[in-house]
Parts: sequence; C-alpha cells; structure tokens
Amino acid sequence: MALSELYTKFNRVWIPDTDHVWKSAEILRDFKPGDETLELQLEDGTEILYPLNSASPELPHLRNPDILVGENDLTALSYLHEPAVLHNLRVRFVESKIIYTYCGIILVAVNPYKQLHIYGDAVIHAYSGQNMGDMDPHIFAVAEEAYKQMARNNKNQSIIVSGESGAGKTVSARYAMRYFAMVSKSGSKTHVEDKVLASNPITEAIGNAKTNRNDNSSRFGKYTEISFDRRYQIIGANMRTYLLEKSRVVFQSQGERNYHIFYQMCACADHPEFKSLKLLKADEFCYTSMGGETRIQGVDDRTDMVETRRTFSLLGLTEDFQADVFKVLAGILHLGNVDVRSIGTDSSSVSSSDPHMAAFCDLLGVMPDGVTRWLCHRRIVMVAETVVKPVPRERALNARDALAKQIYAHLFDCIIHKINAALQVPGKQHTFIGVLDIYGFETFDINSFEQFCINYANEKLQQQFNLHVFKLEQEEYMKEDIPWTLIDFYDNQPVIDLIEAKMGVLDLLDEECLFPQGTDQNWLQKLYNYLSDNSLFEKPRMSNEAFIIQHFADKVEYQCGGFLEKNRDTLYEELVETMRTSKFALLANFFLEEEPSEVGRKGIKVRPARPGVKPANKHLRTTVGDKFRSSLYLLMETLNATTPHYVRCIKPNDDKIPFEYDSRRVVQQLRACGVLETIHISAQSYPSRWTYIEFYSRYSILMSQLELDFNDKKQTCRTVLQRLIQDSNQYKFGRTKIFFRAGQVAYLEKLRLDRLRGACVTIQTHFRGWRLRKKFLCMRAAAIVLQQYVRGQRQIRKTVTAAALKQGWAAVVIQRYWRGYLTRQIYTMLHTSTVTIQAFTRGWIARQRYKKMVEVQKALVLQKYARAWLARRRFQTLRRLVHNVQLSYRCQQLRKKLEDQVKENHGLLERLTGLSGTYAQALDKLHSLEAQLDKSAKEKALLEERVHMSKEEATKTIFQLQAEKEKLVVEKQMLEKKLTDSEIEMKDNFNQIKTSLREDLEREERLRKIAENNIELQKEDHGKQVEVLKEDIRRLKEERVQLKRQLEEEAQVNEDVRDQVIKLTKHVKVIPELRKDVHILQSQRDDLDRRMKEQSEQARAKMSVITQQLLGGVVEQEVIAKLTADDPDQIYEVGDLLSVFDGLQKATRVLDIHQKEQKESFNSQVEGLTFKMEHLQNENKQLQKLFQEKTSVNDRIRQEVARLNQENMVIPELRQQVSELQRHKLELESRLEEEAREMAENIEKISNKLHKNIEEEGSQRRLFEQRADEVLRDKEELERRVEELEEEKKLLRRQNDTESEAKTRFSQEASRLTAENMDFEEQLDMKDRLIRKLQHQVKSLQTSEKANKTPTTTTPKEYLGMLEYKREDEPKIIKYIILDMKPRGVVVNMIPNMAAQLLFMCIRHADYLNDDAKLKSLMNGIISGIKKVITDHQEDFELLSFWLSNTYHMLNCLKQYSGEEEFMKQNTTRQKKNCLQNFDLSEHRQIFSDLAIKTYNQFISAIEKTLTPMIVPGMLEHESLQGISSMKPTGFRKRSNSIYEDQEVYTISSILQQLSLFHQTMSQHGMEEGLVKQVIKQTFFLVAAATLNNILLRKDMCSCRKGMQIRCNISYLEEWLKENSLLQSCGAMDTLKPLSQAAWLLQVNKTTDDDAKEIRNQCSELNPVQIVKILNSYTPIDDFEKRIAPSFVRKVQGLLHDREGTSFQLMMDIQYRFQVTFPFTPSSQALELLQVPSSLTLSFLTRI
Repeated sequence: MALSELYTKFNRVWIPDTDHVWKSAEILRDFKPGDETLELQLEDGTEILYPLNSASPELPHLRNPDILVGENDLTALSYLHEPAVLHNLRVRFVESKIIYTYCGIILVAVNPYKQLHIYGDAVIHAYSGQNMGDMDPHIFAVAEEAYKQMARNNKNQSIIVSGESGAGKTVSARYAMRYFAMVSKSGSKTHVEDKVLASNPITEAIGNAKTNRNDNSSRFGKYTEISFDRRYQIIGANMRTYLLEKSRVVFQSQGERNYHIFYQMCACADHPEFKSLKLLKADEFCYTSMGGETRIQGVDDRTDMVETRRTFSLLGLTEDFQADVFKVLAGILHLGNVDVRSIGTDSSSVSSSDPHMAAFCDLLGVMPDGVTRWLCHRRIVMVAETVVKPVPRERALNARDALAKQIYAHLFDCIIHKINAALQVPGKQHTFIGVLDIYGFETFDINSFEQFCINYANEKLQQQFNLHVFKLEQEEYMKEDIPWTLIDFYDNQPVIDLIEAKMGVLDLLDEECLFPQGTDQNWLQKLYNYLSDNSLFEKPRMSNEAFIIQHFADKVEYQCGGFLEKNRDTLYEELVETMRTSKFALLANFFLEEEPSEVGRKGIKVRPARPGVKPANKHLRTTVGDKFRSSLYLLMETLNATTPHYVRCIKPNDDKIPFEYDSRRVVQQLRACGVLETIHISAQSYPSRWTYIEFYSRYSILMSQLELDFNDKKQTCRTVLQRLIQDSNQYKFGRTKIFFRAGQVAYLEKLRLDRLRGACVTIQTHFRGWRLRKKFLCMRAAAIVLQQYVRGQRQIRKTVTAAALKQGWAAVVIQRYWRGYLTRQIYTMLHTSTVTIQAFTRGWIARQRYKKMVEVQKALVLQKYARAWLARRRFQTLRRLVHNVQLSYRCQQLRKKLEDQVKENHGLLERLTGLSGTYAQALDKLHSLEAQLDKSAKEKALLEERVHMSKEEATKTIFQLQAEKEKLVVEKQMLEKKLTDSEIEMKDNFNQIKTSLREDLEREERLRKIAENNIELQKEDHGKQVEVLKEDIRRLKEERVQLKRQLEEEAQVNEDVRDQVIKLTKHVKVIPELRKDVHILQSQRDDLDRRMKEQSEQARAKMSVITQQLLGGVVEQEVIAKLTADDPDQIYEVGDLLSVFDGLQKATRVLDIHQKEQKESFNSQVEGLTFKMEHLQNENKQLQKLFQEKTSVNDRIRQEVARLNQENMVIPELRQQVSELQRHKLELESRLEEEAREMAENIEKISNKLHKNIEEEGSQRRLFEQRADEVLRDKEELERRVEELEEEKKLLRRQNDTESEAKTRFSQEASRLTAENMDFEEQLDMKDRLIRKLQHQVKSLQTSEKANKTPTTTTPKEYLGMLEYKREDEPKIIKYIILDMKPRGVVVNMIPNMAAQLLFMCIRHADYLNDDAKLKSLMNGIISGIKKVITDHQEDFELLSFWLSNTYHMLNCLKQYSGEEEFMKQNTTRQKKNCLQNFDLSEHRQIFSDLAIKTYNQFISAIEKTLTPMIVPGMLEHESLQGISSMKPTGFRKRSNSIYEDQEVYTISSILQQLSLFHQTMSQHGMEEGLVKQVIKQTFFLVAAATLNNILLRKDMCSCRKGMQIRCNISYLEEWLKENSLLQSCGAMDTLKPLSQAAWLLQVNKTTDDDAKEIRNQCSELNPVQIVKILNSYTPIDDFEKRIAPSFVRKVQGLLHDREGTSFQLMMDIQYRFQVTFPFTPSSQALELLQVPSSLTLSFLTRI
C-alpha cells in the first residue's frame, strides 16, 4: 500500500512548530494527488490549511497509532522519523517516568535530575541472567548483555557512554561498573570489585568540576578496562584518560568551580593533618574563587573529603603518598595567589616576602629565588651569548598559570598510574569489558580548542558507530535470508579528513606551532587559503577571527584565539629546571626527562594508525593535538577490536528540573548523538520486524475461517499478508520474522481497528435489539395481565347473582369439613407408623442384648477348649523331645547317603570326560571340512584359467573389430579423394551441371536425414542396451550383497557350533591333543593365507591384463586405472563394456560347465553335514538318558529328605539345613536339565541352519549360473575365506581360553563341594550337641514339674529402647545412618524419621553407660556428619528435606526425653522411664537448633533455585486464560546473541507440579506439619516477590488483561492450597497479597478522584513507590483502552504521601526469610518397639 493512501480523514500527522519543534494535527479531509493544501485541525481545535507543493508534495510525517506510543524500542515504531522519536521519548519520560529507552542497539538515557529507586541490589539480581529486551530498558540490561556476550563468545566488550555535560554520563558509567562488580564476585580476599568501585570517587574528585550545565561534570575522557579471568570474575582494572581540561585549574567561568578536590581540602583546612598546608577558605584562593561559586547546593565537601580519603586507603595508597598529593594541591592553590607586580611596561617582579610564594616553595621543596626569578624573566640563547630578558606582567602570569597546569596534569597522571597499579592483582587476564565515559558533541557561544578536540573525537566515534550499526543491520538480513540492498547513510569521513588529513586543520595547526613567532591569525589565514574550497569549511561573514566546520551534528563556529597556546602547552625550560631541583621527590619526578611511556596500560597491544611526531630536540615537543590524535587512534583500535554497546545520555532541560522535557534541547542532542541516524538507517529498510507467532496472535482477527484452519501458522501469515497488502515490496518474509516497511504496521493496525469497530457496532446492534425486545415483551405481558383482570371484573359483575353467592358459601363450608377430615386421617396414619417403628426398634435392641449374652457364653466355651488344647500341646512337646534320641541315628544315616551322593558326582565327572571324545570327533569333522575348502579353492583356480581363455577369445574379437575399423578408415579416405575430384570437375562444368547439382544436393540432404534418423535409432537401441546392462549390474550388486549376508550367516552358524562344543567341554580336563590340532590348523591357515595371497595377486594381474586388452583402445588410461583398482566394489562403466559384451557371452557358456561341477561338489558337502547332524542327534539322546538317571537319583534323595523333615519337627535349625540341602539338589537338577535343554535346542538350531544353508547354497549356485561377472565374485569369495580363516584362528584362541577357564571353574567347584561337605559335617555335630542340650532341658523340666506340680509361664523379653554399640563402631554409625542414608529407600519411607530415632537410641545407650567421652564423641560425630551431608548436597532438595525432618525430630527427642517437666506432659509411662538419666544435653539442643536453621535455609535456597526459572514464565508470560491475549507484540529487535532457542516452556501447571513435588517429598519424610507450612509460606513469598519485581521492571506486563491473567494464576495457587489443606493456617495467601493488589490495580478504573481514594485504601500491601511505578508503566493493549493521565498519577501520589510506616524500596527483597520456628512436638513412637531393618546393614547394633 502506498504511503500517500494513509492520509485519510481522522488520521493524525506531525507539522513543524517553532516552540515545540513538532506539533500534532488531525486530517479533516482525505488527501488526493494534486491537492495543494491539507486540511488539518490542531489539538486546541484550530483548523489550518497546510500548504503542499503540487509538483512534488512533501506530505507531513504521519503520527503512530496510540497503541504503538511508549514502546521500549524506538525502532519498533511503525513510522520512524524525528517527531515520532521525540514524542515517544516525551511520553515515556514525562507520563511514564521512564528514563531509559532502546533505539536499536543504543540505550537512550534521559537524566531525570532526581534520585530514582531503580538501582538497588534487588534490581541488579532481577536483570542478571535476563536476555536483552525481556525486561524494561536499563543500564543494567546493557551491562548484562556485554557480560553475557563476553562469557559466551570469549570476546572483549566495550560500553560507550557519551552525551553532553550534565546528561548523566558519569553516573551511567558508575552504575555499569557497579553491575559488573555485583554479578562477578570473585570471592577472593583482594576485594578487587570494591577497589574498582572505589576508583570512581577519586577520579571524580580530581577530574570533575561544577559547570553551568552540571554540578559534577567530568572534565576528561576515561576508558576503564575491567579485566576478567577464565571464570569471568573480576581480577583487576585499568584506566586510560583523555584530554584533561587543564585550563580549569587556572580559570573558571562565572558560576563554575575548579576541580572538587581543591574545595574538599579547603573545607577540611582545620583538620590536624592539613594544618601544615596553610590552607585558607575556598573564596580566599584565586584559583577557587574565579567563578564566584564555592559551594554546591546539597553537597558537603567535608563529607566528600572523608570519602575520598577512605577510597585512597581502600586502594592501598599509603598515608605518605596521600600527604604528598595534598602538598602538591596546596602548592598549586598558593601558587595561584602569588602576586606579580608590574615594573614599567616590559618587566615584572614577585616580592620575596610574598607568603604564598613562601608557602609554595616550602611545600614543594624548591628554591624561592629561582621560582621568583624565572617567573618574571626568560633566557634567550643566541649564537654567541645567552641573554636573560624580563617579561611583562601578563607573560609572567601566563608562566605562573602554565606551571600550575603542568604540575596538576602530572599529578593527575601520577594518581591514575597509582590507581591502575592498585587495581592489578595476580592472575592472567582472559577477557575485559571497557567502559568509555567520554564527552559528547559540544557547541557553545564561544568554542575554543577544547571543543574542537571534543567534537573531533565524537566524529571518530560517530563513524565507528555508523559502521557498526550498518554491519548489524546487514547481519540481521543475512540471518533471515532477506536480500540485502545498500542503504544510503551519512558518512562523516570527509569531516574527519578535513581535521586530521595532510594539510588539514590539525596539520596546519602543528605546522604553525613550530614557528616561534606563529600566531593564531597566521594559522587562521592558512586555513582560509588551503581549505576554502572544502564544502564543509566556511568563513564567517562578520568575523575574521573564527572559522566554521560542518560537523555531523551541526555547524560549529570556533574562535581561533588561544588555539596555538593551548596546542603548544609550553612551559619555560628555566622553570622546568627549577622544578627538577626540588627536594620534594614527587615533584622532581614529574619533570624528569624520559621517553614518554604508556603508563599503566594493559590489555590489547595495538599500534596507532598514524605514528606520532618525534621531536627533533627538546624544543620541538609533541603538541597537544598530536597527542590527542594518537590517543584517539589507540582508542579507536581498541573499540574496533571489541563488541561495542552504546549508551547515549540526554539532558532534558537546562534548568535541572526533574522530569521536565524541553523538546528543542532534546532534539538537538538526538541529532548530535547519532540516535536519529540509527532511525534513518532503520527507516530506509524494513524497520518493523515481528515474529510469525506475534503476527498471528495480533492479527488473527483479520483472518478468514479458512485461513485459521491451516495448521501451518507461517503459511497462514503469508497468505493473509498477500491478501491485505498487495504490494509485495512493502514486506518480506524471513526465516523467523516478517519485515515491514515504514507505515505498514500502522496500516494493519488501522485494518484491525476497523474490524474491531465493526464488530463492536454489530455487538451493540444485537444487544440494543435484545434489550428493546425484552422491554417490549415485559410491557406486552403486563398489558395482557391488566386486560385479563379488567375483563374478569367485567365478567364477574355480569354473572354474579344471589343464588351464585349462596352456592359459593356452601362450597366453602364443604371444603372446611373435607379438609378437617383429611387432617385427622393423616394424623392417625402418622401415629400408627410411629408406634410401629418404636416396636421394631425395641425388639431390635432386645435381640442385640441377647446376642451379646450368647457371645459371652460362647467365649467361655472357647476358653475351655483353648486350655485343653494348650495342655495337649505341652504333652506333644514332651513327646517330641523324647524322639530326639532317634534323630541322632537318622542323621548318621543321612551322612552316609551324602557320601553316596559324592560318589555319584564323581561318576558324572567321568561321563563328562567321555564327552571329550565326541569333541575330538567334531574336530576331525572340522578337518574334513577344511579339506573340502581346499578342494573348492582348486576348482576356483581352474575356473579362473577357463575365464582367462574366454577373455583371450574376447581379445581376438576386439582385434578383428579394430581391423574392420581400419578398413573403414581407408574407404573414407578414398571417398574423400573422389569427392575432391568431383569438386574439380564441378568447377570446370559449373554452368552446365547447375541443375543436376541442385538435385544432387537435395538427394544428399535426404540421405543425411535418413542417416540422422538411423543414428538416432541406433542411439536409442544403445540407450536401451545401456539401461539393460545397468539393470543387470544393479541386480548383480544386490545379489552380491545377498551372498555376503548368506556367507555371514554361515559363519555365524559355524561359530555357534564351536560355542556348543566349548560348552560341552567346559567341565573336562585339558585335552593335550587339542594343542596339536590347533598347531596343525595354524599351519594349514598359514598355507591357505599364502595360497590365497598368490591367487589374489594372480587374479589382480589377470584382471588388469584383461581390462587393458578389452578397453585399451576404447577408453582413456585414467578410466582403465580406476577399473583395475583393488576395490572389489568398483564396476566398469556401461559405455565402456559395450564393445566387449559379445566376448563375455562366450565366457558365460564356459562358466555354465564349471558351475555344474561345483554344484556336484556342494551336494557332497551337504551329505557330509547331514551325516554329522545325525551323529549329534544320537549323542543328544545318550545325554538325555544320563540326565534321566540323574533325575531318578535326585528323586530318591528328595524322598529321603522329606521323610526326615516329617520326623524333625522339633528342631527348626535342622529343618532349615535340610531345606538348604534340598535346594542345593534342586539347583543341581535344574542345572543339568538346563544344559540338556540347551544342548537339544542348539542341535535343533544347527540342523535347521544346516538345512537353510543347503537351500541358500543351492540358490547361490543358480545365481552363479545366471551371471557373467563371476571373475570379480571369485576374488571377493577368496578374500572372505581368508577372513573366515582368521576368525577361525581367533575362535581357536578363545577356545583355549575357555578351556583354561573351565579348568579353573572345575577346581573351584570341587573345592566348593568339599567345603559344603565339611559344613554339613559341622552342622550335624552342632545338632548332636543341641540334642544333648535339649535332653538335659527335658530332664530339668520334668523335675521342676514334679516339684512344683504347676506349669511354668515364660515371660517375653522387655527391650529398653536403646541400641548397644562399641566405641570403634561409631564411624560405621555415622557412615551408614547419616552419610550413606538414601531418602528414597523403602524402609526410610515406611518409617519416617527413622534415622533420628536410631541415632537417639545410640545416644541413650551412651547415657545409660554414663560414659561422658563416648557420648560427646557420638554427638560431635552426628553433628559433623549432618553438616557434611548438607554441605555436599546443597542443591538436592530431597536430601535436604530428609535431614531437615530428621534434625527437627532429633531436637524433639532431646527435649521429650530430657526429663524436664514441660516436655514430659504428654509422655507415656514407658517413655518417662526411657528419659536420659546421667547427662544434661541442653547445650546440644541449642546446637541442633542452629543446625536445623542452617538446614532449613539451605533447603529454601534449593527450592528457590529450582522454582525461580518457572515463576516469571508461568505466572506472567504464559496465557492461562485461553482466548484473552494479555501481550501485545512490540516488534522489538532483540540482539541475536541474546536469544536462546529451544528453551523449555513453563506454565502455571509447571509451578503447581513442582509445589506438589515439594509437598509430597516433605510429607514422605515425616516433616512436622507446622514446619511444612512455614516452607510453603516462604515458597509462596518467593513466587509473589519474583512476579511483582518482574512486573515493576517490565512495562509490557502492566496491562488490564495481564492483571486478569495474574489473578487467574493466583486462584490456581489458592486451589492448590485448598487441595492440600494448607489454606487456613499456613499464611501463604497473605504473602500473595502484594501481587494480588498489583493485579487489582491493573484492572481497576483509574480516572476519577474516587478511583484514587479506592487505590489508596485497597493497595495497603504496596508502598507508594510501587503503586506509582505500576501506574506510570500501565500500557494499553488495544486502542479501546485509555492511558492513565499524569494528573491522576500525581493525585494518587499526593494521597499516598502521608501514609505512615511505608517503605520506599521499589523492589521486594526476594532474599527475605521469615523467621523459622521449631515448636516442640512429642513423638508417640515407642523406642522399645523399634527394630533395626536388616537392609541398613547395622548388624553391629544390638537391641538391649
């Protein structure tokens, strides 16, 4: 769509204005091409006619829709021009109170002239780790981007901060350095971060001063390199300074001050350490009182001096050095007060009694005579003599000021050098981030040499900035695969050439400085002469003492006065010599003659682009301009070697009024700092860039239902755009974004607004119709009711008579009696029902009482029978004890049977030895197979010979074809000769045979066509043949692959056979014959290898010969070389094989005969394999018989063991041993059965595979008979056979290894059986002793029964609830119960807090023994172990939860069993007995309390680390309300380096799942409910604080719809609390009140006074700063929402001003911890009932 089509009615434009630069107007009539005026209406209602040029109308700039105003990034605006930028900045600065705005890669910072609450540590933590653009623009976002790119790309970074004086450059640079110091804490003892920050107060004291524009203006440029190590932690810093304003030391304009350090010293003149400096008040020194201002409002110089001295000490600068610095500064002040008197017109003098001169010389250690003399005299060296000449007072004063400036400049450099030395710490620099705080473009009423150098530096920086922006723009287009077109942008290289090129301004200035009599006028005249032709250089019309340069920002007029003097910066050599003789070492070092060096410089070693001028002698020193140019080259080299980040500081007004916006001043700075140039570059291409998702979400309302049904959203966006915007040049589709020309987004917004307005009209139409219909229906119903009533009355009046009245009365009487009758009937029925229910109830109660009586009677009967059973049981027990005598004899019988079993095992071993014979037979069969392989190799050799013969025949055929070809060549030559003769005859008889010639030509033409047709037919035939051959080759390749696979399967079968043989012989002794067989096989394999190599070499040679013969005359030698390579997969080209195809057909007939012979040999091999298979089956049957015999033996043993079990019911230990013996026999039986089954399966597999191999080999032979390239295949088969033999060799080696393993296993098995037999014998001996013991007990019981005549009752064991352990087992307790305890164990989850209970039972044992040392050692071990666990697992919240619960339970146990009355109220009688008796552990209770607090804090930190990444995406960014989009796409162009792809998407469900996991884990670990509630409360506070902090720092989150989303998510959290019964007593919802109130504030009306009062009353949990910040950041999503008026914000701010007890912190402290309490909760667990689980391997602990 053309831009002119957007100038329609109701659209708004910007027109120039003298007061406000630009003002807004609304179009009253649509613009049409050819109109000379544009009808507009201003915002005040005035209608004007805006004139247009009809030839080429320059239409005014269109205004962006309100929905786009206030964007975070200026390049996201649809219309990119100066008024749009100016208006966007004004809206953000004045209405939203936002000082930072992005402009592409630039951060525009507007000075608010007010302290803001957006620089706290909480804000730094909020921006740390965030991508640039995710949060609101901020200096911390730029610093984070630089830090992140440095860490990710290992590339140095630079932050370039520029702007006018008073724009806030120094503060911005200070905040950037503070951010780096916070996020990259090194943790070392050097505190290098504090030192880096401490350098700022010092440099500001000696380099900053008050000017008319700024109270703390930097009067020098500073580049600070902050060095980082490989862990990206600060290890040091280095500063470089540029162009210190030395003239300020001796001169200040009205209303300005000297450097701060002078006033700080004068303010502290009464301090003891400054008494010796003889300081006066600041207004008494000449150098500090020139400007008339010695104080700054709101600044205390005494306090600043204390801070300066503190930072000196922090940097490690000694007190002596500080005293020397103050001496030099005081000397400069005294030097300025030296009175120089005139003596006549040509001479001057200084009084020897001048106190200030005396003070100067005394402080700096110089001779007063020399100083006074050479201030007023000058030495002139001539050829023959040296003359001392007096100078006038004016020149003497200049010499004094020059000396003061030189001393201060040297002192400044010395302090910077000391600071750099203090900031260097041991360690190698890996990368660095440079912060450049440099002056911006300056233009004053009077501009001198300083402004010229400043503007020159800004020209260089602007050029570097333009190139960088251009490069980033190009990278963005290339990344998105969009065609790149050249963009026309301003290049300031001509201005730079005008200044620094040969015969430029600086070059002519240096040249003039070389002349002793050079003047400013002479230099200016040279400029006029040499540079008058340059369009960027102008001469003022009304002045001959100035010149004008057209800079990139503006024209600047420079006054030439003082240029030469400032460039020379000369100081008389006599004064220099005097200073060198000073006794004050610091001053003397200032003036030493030495080569200039780059002091303190560290970092990138670069070479200046232009070498500095080397003076010929000491009189030809380097000028200030040349020094500045060299340092500027070095700076540019450094910046070009880094990735730059730009911060442009803007001064909103000259009066320093907070949040006052002067459009003229701002636009002047925007033009000067390059912001508008960035806008210009962006506007020329595609400035608006939206992702496909953003576009789809925003403009889905413009899509049809068919387009919405598409699954591909990217394609949907393409379709919609092509339909809405016809001109495809107005947008481009990238890989991830859509690029729009300027104005297209505004056009889309207009279409969207029209669609929404139409939808609103439709909704209103239907609603109004529904409302009127509803009203009509109500009125109609009311009218009908009225009509019915009126008609009824009329009818009654007509029909009612006396008879009718009597009848009506009678009817009433009848109704009364009838109703009474019905009521009595109902009462009677209820009474009857009640009596019936009572009867049944009483009967049921009586029956229940009877049943209970019957149960009591039955219980008595049961007791009688139970007692009888117990008596019988005692009798049976005695009878079983008598039978034990019989058991000894039967055990002896069992021992004999075990010996028989051992003999049977020896028999089995002998049978296994017999199997070795079968193995030898298998080896013989393998030898026979190898012989067959040799036979097949010989047959293949014969086949090769036959193939060779066939190829020779093919060669003969080729020779014949070549002879025929030669004959055809001879015939061709003869025909050519005849053609030559005919041409001669034709020339002779041309006129006569012209007609016949034409006929011949026509005939030849027909023949040529026929020949061409024949050739084409032949080509087609050849093509078909080529395709057929290609198809044959493809089939051959497939068949070759199949053959390879078949051979591999056959090899696998052979390997399986060998494995089975190995398994059969695993329990057999070493077979000596096997080694001989292996040796024989190895020798055979070597012979086969040698034979194979010879055959393969012969085959290769024959192949090469055949190829040369077949294709030597057809193809090139390179093709032949490729065909004769060793690669078996190489196939000849089809075109080359056509000539030898006939010869190969003959070779196939010879191959057929050979294949038949080979088939017969393979059949014989198959018969041999079949015979082998039958033999193996017979062996398998024999083995099965052996296994059956073994099974019968085992059955007999099992029967005997069962009989013994029936007799041995008394002694459980013997029964257990018998069961183990039975299990052992079953294992033997199952092992033998498995071996038999595996053997049968393997033999069956072998037979199946053999049959399959037979079939495959048959198919293989058939394939061999059908193919013609058998020569290559034979070669491949030979190589495969070689590989198979190598594999067989490896198998034989493995077989030897397995045999050795089988021997070792056999010996181990024999030893194990022997050991088991010995164990059985020992067990039988034990049972004999047990039988004798039981017999003795039987006798004693019988005697006791006779004596007492009453049965004895056994008392159960009573446990004391403690665990006995040895002192040396204490490390095991700590290891198994604390260090190695896993929270996910089954036992741990079944018995919560079991670890604490076990440890406390051990403590009770130490207390029970009254062993003080043992108790202290155990307590210290427990505490150290828990500390080690929580220290080693700081991020494992599950382990931390486990030990928090156990530590808390341990603390409760120490209290519950302490014996104190307050903790024993709920104890049981048994628990009171288990109290500690000998020691008071109250001190250890405090230690465990502290340990629990530490564990709790660590647990909360682990929860925070897990939950923090989910909070902002889940609570704010995720759209939990479907269909309500609370985000508006901004089109913000994030840096590609800041974007992470494939990030995990978190939702509110993710947060709820994580909370459920936390709660479930704590519940499983038995954590006390009160402690769980405290954890949940702290977690909810984290969610609320993180979410609210993000809202306060993100303007795009402050909208009405976002408030709805937040409140919906809060309801989800509340529902989760209800489900887990934590809503009432937890207090978690109280922590969400600030967030809930913030969401309410986003949704509530914000227009009237009542709304303001409601906000004050409802937002009680938010402080005034937060409320005002949310109101200022409120952003409408649609045009239907209204912005908040600034007056309303001020009204709310006034109502909140008097609120008491409120904090003024913007951010919530996310690190805040609620005070944790551990209330005493007694445990009902009885310690005496607790058993130690066997899974914990705590067998060394004993319950007592």
